[in-house]
Amino acid sequence: MTYYEKAAEKLELLRQKEKYYILAIESSCDETAAAVLEGKKVLSNIIATQIPLHRRFGGVVPEIASRNHLASVDGTVKEALDAANLTFKDIDLIAVTTGAGLLGALLVGVSYAKSLAYALEIPLISVDHIKGHISANFIENDSLSFPFICLLASGGHTAILRVNSYFDVKILGSTVDDAAGEAFDKVARVLSLPYPGGPEIQKAAKSGKAVIPLPRAFKNETHLNFSYSGLKTAVINYVHNAKARGEEINTADVAASFQKEAVGVLIDHAIEGAKREGINTIALAGGVGANSALREGLKKACLENGMTVHIPEKRLCTDNAAMIGLAAYLAVKEGAENSPLTLDANPARSV
Repeated sequence: MTYYEKAAEKLELLRQKEKYYILAIESSCDETAAAVLEGKKVLSNIIATQIPLHRRFGGVVPEIASRNHLASVDGTVKEALDAANLTFKDIDLIAVTTGAGLLGALLVGVSYAKSLAYALEIPLISVDHIKGHISANFIENDSLSFPFICLLASGGHTAILRVNSYFDVKILGSTVDDAAGEAFDKVARVLSLPYPGGPEIQKAAKSGKAVIPLPRAFKNETHLNFSYSGLKTAVINYVHNAKARGEEINTADVAASFQKEAVGVLIDHAIEGAKREGINTIALAGGVGANSALREGLKKACLENGMTVHIPEKRLCTDNAAMIGLAAYLAVKEGAENSPLTLDANPARSV
């Protein structure tokens, strides 16, 4: 039998099972991650971060990211297997992020995953990074079911989604320029806060007051779209004008004011999207989902509107491989086919 015949046969057998071992690999940006799952249960979730390497540049440098993925992927995968007390021979399926993300970074994970699947003669499942973030909500959460509204907020994407099934995701609104996480990073840089900007803005905002008037980050409420460029530019102009006048800038107040508007519109649009679609369940996804103001604000808004909210643990909001493995599990349940060995990375891939 050829590899394809063996993989297809094994995949059909896995469809009938609730539990089998999945090895997942994520390398879309600056985190080399590997995880092992037994069905929906996460046995290990290892992340080799590159943040210290990129911090000196104020953001991710694609070439540096790619080289470090290459140096880290094998060790990270083996660490995930060791933590799960398993070996390569125990793995039934390989899952890998193929997009969206940085092309060079994605290629490292995709190439490694294809080689591994072929060598082990097991199925390979391609996973969309965004669907991975959405799927993080199903990890150790048996109460979430389709359909639901997903508030997606990350460094590269911001959207309100109607999730009918793994393969059926409808975009109700999205950013027309900067993503929420991107805006956090750029505002942090203007305030001379280190990369990554999200955690630093949140930290600074805790001791500040939202007293600086800034525009709300929306473009067209009819379509629930976002536009963060205006909010970002307003902060930049405020800081530059203050410096030009020789005034001292209260970093905490600027951070608090920015965070209020950046987070507020996310919550407003998520609630509005749920009302329009007649759905009372909202799930949070993406790296910005680790922001405490967003998490608490969304919980409060859902409570006030009689809605149920699902929020993953903070470690599952940022890039990780557990969400990729769970996404593959859901995809197989819905009939996903084995990915070919010609599988390529697609930096523009999205829901």
